[in-house]
Amino acid sequence: MSRAVALRLGAFAGALALAFAAAFAIGSAVDPVAAADPAPPTDMAGMGGETHGAGHSESSGQLPGLAVSDAGYTFEPESTFFTANSKTALRFTIKGPDGKPVTGYTPTHEKDLHLIVVRRDLSGFHHVHPTRDAGGTWSIPFTFTAGGTWRLYADFRPAGLDKTLTLGTDVNVSGLYIPVPLNDPASSYSVHEYDVTLAGTPVAGKESELTFRVSSGGKPVTDLQPYLGAFGHLVSLRSGDLAYLHNHPTQDAKAGMKGGPEIKFGTTFPTAGTYRLFLDFQHAGAVHTAEFTVQVGGEGKAIVPPTVLPSSEPSTPSHEETPHGH
Repeated sequence: MSRAVALRLGAFAGALALAFAAAFAIGSAVDPVAAADPAPPTDMAGMGGETHGAGHSESSGQLPGLAVSDAGYTFEPESTFFTANSKTALRFTIKGPDGKPVTGYTPTHEKDLHLIVVRRDLSGFHHVHPTRDAGGTWSIPFTFTAGGTWRLYADFRPAGLDKTLTLGTDVNVSGLYIPVPLNDPASSYSVHEYDVTLAGTPVAGKESELTFRVSSGGKPVTDLQPYLGAFGHLVSLRSGDLAYLHNHPTQDAKAGMKGGPEIKFGTTFPTAGTYRLFLDFQHAGAVHTAEFTVQVGGEGKAIVPPTVLPSSEPSTPSHEETPHGH
């Protein structure tokens, strides 16, 4: 090798060394995790967050259901892989700040824990109540009705904590995946022999009152039964990230009381966008679910119920394929 070539190689090696040294210095000065963290939402008006008056709180600075951990508690499924149309045991734990499964809970809406299961395209909604063993493991027989990514929400209040938490995580389900588009916004929905209408003027960033009205055979239902401490339970999810909105009814209900035909809720839609609402109500000993797509804007547009109810042949939503297990 000639002396000139050797000098050029030496100079090139020196330049590489300087480049690596500079990159290391820059990398040491910047925390890659902190740099990647998005700024917390600024529009949190009205999202102090209560579900049925339970005292939900967004301690992490984000909407409920978007994080797997909050306030030191973590939602841990035993498995994140399942097979469609195969009945299995859905098992999970809630790990506390000490890293151990939580065994003490304060009931909210008559249950220690509520589990919401929905596919990420917002189809196949289930609201179920698993059982917990002495070691803190929750379980319930469950069948995922289609392939795809499903979102699980655990809604609970640990004993000794002054607020209710909603943690969320995804699981993968193998099998045929056919995306289901959201229904267009509508003010009525039919399930089994029931027709449910929706009225209200939702406005982004402000609490809005939503009124659902239940009828059957063209007649108002006036003997709704209490369900989870109210005459209805409402879950609202934001399309896209599936943020979980907390809602609270304007009337509590106790055993022996009769309600209807109207069920009213106060809820806050944090941003403009599309939301999917799932209303559970109980009548004649059975729980039914009405589903609505709601478009929310910054100005507020009234949702007006139809003067004539849609069809005399009600639809049966896909989520009824797997029992709710309420």
